[in-house]
Amino acid sequence: MNEHILVVEDEEKLARFIELELVHEGYTVSKAFDGRTALEEAEKNNYNLILLDIMLPELNGLEVLRRLNKSNPTPVILLTARDAVMDKVAGLDAGAVDYVTKPFAIEELLARIRVALKLHGTDSAPAKPAASEKSEGTLKWNELELNEPRHRVTFAGREINLTNREFIMLKVLLENMDIVMSRDTLLERVCGYDYMGETNVVDVYIRFLRTKIDEEFGVKMIQTVRGVGYVIKSE
Repeated sequence: MNEHILVVEDEEKLARFIELELVHEGYTVSKAFDGRTALEEAEKNNYNLILLDIMLPELNGLEVLRRLNKSNPTPVILLTARDAVMDKVAGLDAGAVDYVTKPFAIEELLARIRVALKLHGTDSAPAKPAASEKSEGTLKWNELELNEPRHRVTFAGREINLTNREFIMLKVLLENMDIVMSRDTLLERVCGYDYMGETNVVDVYIRFLRTKIDEEFGVKMIQTVRGVGYVIKSE
C-alpha cells in the first residue's frame, strides 16, 4: 500500500493521532494545520485522499474544498464537530465524498477511507459485457461521455459540472447499464457500506443528475423501476 493521504486538522494532537493510525495501516501521511497551507500542499503534491477539517484558520474547510473541486479531483473526506444536516449537505454539495463527525471511532474513519480510495481508485465493479461503450476510462450513453481519469462528464461536447457523489452515482449506473440497481446497492457504492445518514440520499442525487442531464438536454437517461431502484438502459 502506497496511498498518500493529506491530513488537514488544526488540532495538532488529533492530527498526530490520525497520522500514527494511518501510518500503522501502511499509508503515507502529510499534515497541514490551516486551510491556506492545505491548498498549497494539494497543488504541489499528488495525494490519493484528503482528510479535511471544516473549522480551520486562514481558510475554512468548505472554502478549501470549493477551490480544490475546481481543479483537483482528489477525493475529500470532511472531519468536523458540526453535525447539522445543512452542514453535511453544504460539504457534500461542495464536492466531499464523505463526512465524519467528531468524535469518531478510528475504525470508522479507516473504513470510510478504504471505501473512498476504492471508489476513486483502480478497483471497480465489473461492467456487464453488453453495457455502455467503454474505452480508455470512458463510459458512453447517447451523446454523454464520462471520462473517469479526467473526472469529466460531457453531453454533445458540453461539460456537465457534477459533484463527486453525483459523478460516482452516474459512473455506477453507466457501468451497470441495463441492470436495475437497488437503492441499497447504490447507497453502498456511492456513500460507503457503513453510511449512517439519511436513507433518501440516493433519490436526492438521482434528482440532481436528472436536473443536470435529463432536463438540461431533453433526454430520459435515468429510469425509475418502482419499488426496486434505478437503471440506465442501452439504446
